[in-house]
Amino acid sequence: MKEALRELVLQAIRTLQGDGTLPADIELPHFVIERTRSREHGDFAANVAMLLAKPARAKPRELAEKLVAALPPNQLVGKVEIAGPGFINIFLAATAYHAEVRQILDQGEAYGRSQQGAGRTVGVEFVSANPTGPLHVGHGRNAVLGDCLSRLFKATGWNVKREFYYNDAGVQIHNLAISVQARARGLSPDEAGWPEDGYRGDYIADVAKAYLAGESVSADGHAVTGAKDPEDLEAIRRFAVAALRHEQDLDLKAFGIDFEVYFLESSLYTDGKVEEAVREIVAHGHTYEEGGALWLRSTDFGDDKDRVMRKSDGTYTYFVPDVAYHLSKWQRGYEHAVTVLGSDHHGTLARVKAGLQALDLGIPKDWPHYVLYQMITVMRGGEEVKISKRAGSYLTLRDLIDEAGRDATRYFLIARRSDSQLVFDIDLARSQSNDNPVYYIQYAHARVCRVLEELTERGLPPLDRQAGIAQLGRLDSDHEQILLTELSRYPEVVEAAAANLEPHLIAQYLRELAGALHSYYHEHKWIVDDAELRNARVTLALATRGVIRNGLDLLGLSAPEKM
Repeated sequence: MKEALRELVLQAIRTLQGDGTLPADIELPHFVIERTRSREHGDFAANVAMLLAKPARAKPRELAEKLVAALPPNQLVGKVEIAGPGFINIFLAATAYHAEVRQILDQGEAYGRSQQGAGRTVGVEFVSANPTGPLHVGHGRNAVLGDCLSRLFKATGWNVKREFYYNDAGVQIHNLAISVQARARGLSPDEAGWPEDGYRGDYIADVAKAYLAGESVSADGHAVTGAKDPEDLEAIRRFAVAALRHEQDLDLKAFGIDFEVYFLESSLYTDGKVEEAVREIVAHGHTYEEGGALWLRSTDFGDDKDRVMRKSDGTYTYFVPDVAYHLSKWQRGYEHAVTVLGSDHHGTLARVKAGLQALDLGIPKDWPHYVLYQMITVMRGGEEVKISKRAGSYLTLRDLIDEAGRDATRYFLIARRSDSQLVFDIDLARSQSNDNPVYYIQYAHARVCRVLEELTERGLPPLDRQAGIAQLGRLDSDHEQILLTELSRYPEVVEAAAANLEPHLIAQYLRELAGALHSYYHEHKWIVDDAELRNARVTLALATRGVIRNGLDLLGLSAPEKM
């Protein structure tokens, strides 16, 4: 509706240019059409008259009146009022909302989708957990953020590449290998000789047992077989990494998440990508040597100080492979790139972007985009839950899914802004009450399904959609208008959630829409003797069910027909 109204205003501007009221060469401002906070002030408000007044040398209110008079004939606008210094308040015609209901029913699963990103590729990197243990609840928040963003991008026409970056090199992988080796030698974490930085969870014992038994594990299509030799540290490393990557894949499948691309950090070195990136930065004159180290002039690109790229011992600092990795994304045609990270990574972002700018490849300054999330506090019975016996020192994602269920876990982890603290109440997530938002939303979907069943049970004719649409004019109560308005917002919410990287907007919208439907159900009987009114009310409910289903799909949640 916003786009349709914007086009009407643009036509009015062209009409005023044609009659000389506005200069033909006037630069059109970026005006907004936004929903009003109160329907007393209309459904939408436009600030275009105030932005055009100065270049047009006109008073804003007078120009607003001329713009209103120049609006072309249409089926959208019921009436228009001028408010304040020159706001144009637009009241939609009832038929505009009725047309939206028809679109919802005609388009089905496609309603709310668009082609804004058509022909362009976006890479969404998320989870990217080191293969050193099971995924914890923080990884779960990362996973659902990345997955929902990917779904939103797909819904707005982008070619989406979901990417998992495996850090399969470095100190943590070494600590994993020596931990499994210690277990394979028969040591336990409480015994002398256990590695100081070793991993202590029971899963380490499981990996060691499988390695000594010569079992095979598969990860990303490659099988690795245990060599059975507790002294072969390299063989243990390969097996342990594959075993835990396989374990993480099972965790993600339990969460309903798949990836198109698995990228290994080690490949950046074996394929020469790190050296390539460093050579290019040096060649473009953005480095200098000092104290035996190679430095990046990152202050030239907005960083607060220059950064060491290559230390005096010849090894690279940790942000350099990140630069090489993101260079590979650019080379793979990712016009838009989004990376989901914990907020503790905030300090590294400026130097990675500085390194990308230093390549002088025309990479935009705001590329890639980062979504940072805060960690989670999990509560049960009013007390914080921290420990998982299997993982040792943290609660695993699988633990949470097993206790709360997949749908509730996904919803609770996506329901708030990513940069806000999140408290996950397991008792609330398990409850079947209106206080549980995911239950409240899914019950709204099931409630409409039940009403459709009741038509048959009462011996009434099945819903006649076309007759229902034709009689939508009979729906004139406040509850019905609120529901019609909420339905019409859905495409805008999807667009905003994708553009602003804020999938929680979908979760919030669904809760509001479900609330409007439940209120409507309690205040107005849907199955009444008047067949025309019955068809109109159930048609409105059916359209609401369709939007709820579409929104739940964007969050990766089921839409149950019975509860």
